[in-house]
Amino acid sequence: MMRDPLIASIHSAPLRLCPEWSAFRQRSPSTVAPAAPPQPHAQRLQVLWLAWFLALLFHTELGLMPLFHGLSPQIESQVDPARLPVVFWAMLLYFLVPLVALLLISYAATSSGPWRRWRWFHLGLGIVYSLTNIGHMVVDILIPDSRSDQVTLMAVMVVIGLLINLESWRWCDAG
Repeated sequence: MMRDPLIASIHSAPLRLCPEWSAFRQRSPSTVAPAAPPQPHAQRLQVLWLAWFLALLFHTELGLMPLFHGLSPQIESQVDPARLPVVFWAMLLYFLVPLVALLLISYAATSSGPWRRWRWFHLGLGIVYSLTNIGHMVVDILIPDSRSDQVTLMAVMVVIGLLINLESWRWCDAG
């Protein structure tokens, strides 16, 4: 098989321009540092948390969808208006915790430090979020004017949460 001279000159250009490059290319594979082992559990958890978070955002958006059709999304609230700031802060915290978990998973997957405790804490966090999702889904089913799209989306969130728990368990078990 005949090599194209232009391609051959392109491949040899680094050798002519930088003598160290030729020394590097001639090293044996055993002198090259081994690559870090892949972290499939962390990557899967990142994707699952992102999917869960998007579903949470879609759940909120679906709740506001009546606004786009001239209807009110207002529900009859049993919460005293003076206590609404506490509810709003609790919701903000509920939204932020998965984002922090996502960032910490990234650090745990790329650092050599002691992250074993974080893995177990993360499993507990996933279980808490799964329980709150199951409770929310049950409430969505039981309210008189329940919307099937919201219940379906909550069921998807519960499934994603259970997958998070399963993958977290595997991550803890991996060592």
